[in-house]
Amino acid sequence: MKTLSSIGFALFGAALIAISYGLARFAFGLYVPAISADLALSSYLVGVIGALPFISFVLATLVAPFAADRFGARNLTVLSGLIGATGLGVISQSTSAWMLGTGVFICGICTGLMMPGLTAAMQALVSRTMHGRVSSIMNAGTSVGIIVAVPTVVFLADAWRFTYSSFAVLAGVGVVSAWYFIPSVSRVVPANAAPPPPITRLQWSRLIRLSLFAFAMGFVSSPYWLFAPDLAVTLGALPANQTGWLWFAVGVAGLGGAVVSDLADRNNPPITQALMLMMLSSSLVLLAASPSQLALAMFSAMVFGLAYMSLTGLYLMTGIRLLPGRLSMGPVLPFMACALGQAVGSPVVGLLVDSTGYAYAFSIFAVVGIVIAIISPAYPGHIDYWADLVEESTEEEPPQEEPLAAEETGLQAAYDHQLLDENGDPLEEPDAKEASVP
Repeated sequence: MKTLSSIGFALFGAALIAISYGLARFAFGLYVPAISADLALSSYLVGVIGALPFISFVLATLVAPFAADRFGARNLTVLSGLIGATGLGVISQSTSAWMLGTGVFICGICTGLMMPGLTAAMQALVSRTMHGRVSSIMNAGTSVGIIVAVPTVVFLADAWRFTYSSFAVLAGVGVVSAWYFIPSVSRVVPANAAPPPPITRLQWSRLIRLSLFAFAMGFVSSPYWLFAPDLAVTLGALPANQTGWLWFAVGVAGLGGAVVSDLADRNNPPITQALMLMMLSSSLVLLAASPSQLALAMFSAMVFGLAYMSLTGLYLMTGIRLLPGRLSMGPVLPFMACALGQAVGSPVVGLLVDSTGYAYAFSIFAVVGIVIAIISPAYPGHIDYWADLVEESTEEEPPQEEPLAAEETGLQAAYDHQLLDENGDPLEEPDAKEASVP
C-alpha cells in the first residue's frame, strides 16, 4: 500500500465518490430519454426503476458500519467498486426493464458502501484536525462525477450502452487503485476516548426532526434527478445532446454547496434550510416553465445543484453534531431518510407525469417543497424553536443542550466534538501511536 498525504487522500476519495455517486447513481437521469426510447419504458416504469438505487442504498447503508469494522477499509472500498462496475456493466447490456432495474439496484449498493469505507480509511490515515477539509473535498466528488458525465451526453447522446460500458471500466480502474492506496484497517479510535454517552430524549427528538426534513428534501428533489432531461426533451424539444449542459450546471453549482452548508451551520441552520428548500422548489417550476430555453434551463439547474448540495451538506453537519461519538449513526440516518424520500418520490412523479404531464407533476412537487420550507423553524439548528416550545409545555423534558459557540461550528468543529474525554470535553488530537483499533 502506498501512503497518501491528507490532501492526496481527499482527492483520491473524491475520485472514487465521483464514480460511485456521480456516475453510478445520479447520472442515470441524463440517459433516461435515450434509454426510455430504446427499451420502450413508460414514465411510471422509469420512476419505479429510478427508485431502486435509493432503496438498495438504504439497505447497504444499514450494514456498511458493521462491514467496515469486519472487513476493513480496503476490502469494503474494493468490494464497493466491484459492485459498482458490475452494476454499470449490467446497465450497459440491458435489453429489458428487469435487467435495467437490476443494474441500477446494484449501483445503489455501491454508493451505500463506498463512503463508510472511505471514512474508515480517513480515520486511520488523516489527522483529526483535517477531517472537515478532507470530508468536504470527498463530498465534492459527487459534483465532479456529474460534470464528467456531461461530455458523454453532449457527444454520445444515443450511445448510452457504450457510455455505461466506459463507466464500468472507470469503476474497474477505481477498484485497482483502491487496493493500492486504501489501508486494510477498521476505523481508528484514540485509546483515551470515552465511550459515547447515552442518547437523550432531546437528541432523539432532534434526530427524528432532522430525518423527516431530509426525507422531505429527498422527495421534493426526485423529479429533477430523474426527469429533468426528459422534460427538456419532451416539453421543450431540446436536442438530447444538449441536456448534458443541465447536469454540467448542477455539478458546477453543487461545488459551492460545501461552502454554503458550512456557513449555514455557523449562522442559522433553520433559516438556511428554508431558503434552500425554496430555491429547490423554484428550480422545479423554472425548468417546467421554460424547458425550450437552454440558458434558463441551465440557470434552473444551477439553482437546483446549489440548493441540493447545500442541504445534504447541512444535514451531514447537523447529524454529526447531534450525536457525539456516533459517526455510524448521526450523519447516516438523515442520508438514509433522504434516499428513502427519493425512493418514494420517484414512482410518484412517474405516475403524475403519465397522468397529468411534466408541468403539473413538477409544480406539485414544488408546492410540497414550499410547504416544508415554511415549517423549517422546527429544524434542529442552533435556534431551536421547536425545542423551546417543548420545554415550555413539559417540565419532564431534560434541559436543552448549550449550542456551540460561533467559532466552534462548521464541519471541522462537528468532527472535533465527536470524541470526548471522561469529563465530556472534546478530546485533544492524539498522537498516532496512542491510537487503537476497536
